[in-house]
Amino acid sequence: MQTSFVGRKDELAVMDRAWTSNRAELIILYGRRRVGKTRLLTHWIKQHEQDGLYWMAEATSAFDQLRSFSQALADFEDPDVAAPPDMSYPNWEYALRRVARLAQERRIALFIDEVTYLLDVTPGIVGTFQKAWDQWLSNSNIFLALCGSQMALMQRELLSHDAPLYGRSTIQMKLEPLRFGATSRFFPNYDARERVTLYTIWGGIPAYWERLDQSLPVLDNLRLLLSPANSWMMDEPRLLLNDFVNDPHNYVGVMRTIAKGTHTFSAIGRQTGLSMGHTSQYLSLLRDTSFVVRRTPISDNSPNSRRGRYYVTDPYLRFYYRFLAAHHSKLALGQQEQTLDLIRAGLPEYIRQYTWPELCREWLLRASDRGELPVTVEDAGAEWRRNFTLDVAGINETDKQLVLGVCHWDDELAGLNLLEELAERTRSVVPKDEDDWTVYYLGFAREGWTSEAQEKAAKVLSAARPSSRASNRWSVAGVRLLSLEEVDEALTEWTP
Repeated sequence: MQTSFVGRKDELAVMDRAWTSNRAELIILYGRRRVGKTRLLTHWIKQHEQDGLYWMAEATSAFDQLRSFSQALADFEDPDVAAPPDMSYPNWEYALRRVARLAQERRIALFIDEVTYLLDVTPGIVGTFQKAWDQWLSNSNIFLALCGSQMALMQRELLSHDAPLYGRSTIQMKLEPLRFGATSRFFPNYDARERVTLYTIWGGIPAYWERLDQSLPVLDNLRLLLSPANSWMMDEPRLLLNDFVNDPHNYVGVMRTIAKGTHTFSAIGRQTGLSMGHTSQYLSLLRDTSFVVRRTPISDNSPNSRRGRYYVTDPYLRFYYRFLAAHHSKLALGQQEQTLDLIRAGLPEYIRQYTWPELCREWLLRASDRGELPVTVEDAGAEWRRNFTLDVAGINETDKQLVLGVCHWDDELAGLNLLEELAERTRSVVPKDEDDWTVYYLGFAREGWTSEAQEKAAKVLSAARPSSRASNRWSVAGVRLLSLEEVDEALTEWTP
């Protein structure tokens, strides 16, 4: 299995700059479980073993935690003499003052991982960190990182305006899942289509990727991971939600309803049987935790838009609530085949509806940022009306520029008809009360495009312009047609 460190160049660069600065640095690193926070810290500190101490708190008593840290610090200070097994500093304030003294003599890095275990059992520990920072550490040569996965606790105790350390951190880093472009380096034995399937199921969580065997097809890996003896895939959603809520039942109902394709506020309420007030309450918390996002058409960025739709953002949670949640009992009995048959049958349409458009939108944003297009976009998303949806759309309201795109995930080459539909829908998207817009078109097709589509694309899409000479609502800047292979190659190159 692949276990090498992949990606995170931007994050490592931030840490390197902090290390080489001429001041005390305090990084608060946070992110959802399994996203790779520990791997990032340990990877960096292995490059600075003589100058860095990594210590992970455990789910144990306050006394055990202080003793463990004290011994780790003593061993770091004098690696030639092992600390006695019962050695412990009298309290955390003393231990942190000891750190400050060491950091007066030279630059040192101290990474405290799973800091939320300290918060759980040591009342006032954040206040102790605040005092230590204000009085000693901020005047030393310390590079301190506090890291944790219990997001609600991290937000309340370390990141909120009321938190004792608020305003002290020099860097706040929320570690996001890896992007699709990193899959080609992590899974060199898989082709682009297999990696899209993999990303659809497990998203960009490195800890999930490390469980996969590249010698097996992706769905064979899924079969093994759904065996009764390997229950982590079925337990993970509960653990993620429990970081934020004590009673997840109604939240699960909302997530499951959205993952099955119900996206509007009123329909979610009807499907879950919740009142409007409760639906709003649960959606609000799920949005705060970034499990759910509310999107509006790219041409309508009003926060009060009535056309908003709700989506599960995490690919694994979305996949779980769409395909696995209803099959707990069967999977517990080892009956995976029926579930796998349903997944095989539903996966192509599911990818077409979610993963493929998301990758195409990412391509649009990155291509615009790199100057690969004749227009630029400030935002990318989708565009919809009652009778149609455009999977890819980008807008630059300042310069009156639009990008409109279509996504195709079928086995055959995409044809001219898709571009004709795209041209026809342009007149519904370009603002009717404004002139002088520039429209650029994109076509994304897994297998590529027919020769006819490639030859006639520009002519067909240019014909979408208004026929009236009195109208000058938009001009056509061009068209670009791409295959999965081309999107994959670009995202691989553009992903740090």
